[in-house]
Amino acid sequence: MLKIYGIKNCSSMKKAFDALTAQGLDYEFHDYKKQGIDTDTLTTWLKVIGQDTVLNKKGTTWRKLTEQEQQHALSSQEALINTLITHTSLIKRPILQTTTGYIAGFDTEAYQALK
Repeated sequence: MLKIYGIKNCSSMKKAFDALTAQGLDYEFHDYKKQGIDTDTLTTWLKVIGQDTVLNKKGTTWRKLTEQEQQHALSSQEALINTLITHTSLIKRPILQTTTGYIAGFDTEAYQALK
């Protein structure tokens, strides 16, 4: 079963939901804005996907952090995880967990390749 992580009202998430539905794929949705995100999940993502992919530095949430908060977030994995738990909007959307790994962000070709 596929599991998709993100925030419901996000344009990338809507594209991902539409793509999965169009292919008739069943999935579970985890809204980390409402349900939060746990340390173990973030640790796995950082290990498998990488910090540069998981942490969305392009969004307004990152830009709203002070330079000191940004530097602190990048100072260690523990600090980054705590920052991501506090500011879930900093997490790349969507993150799709498949049987073979993860797809971070909406990628039309990657989603079409799912069976």
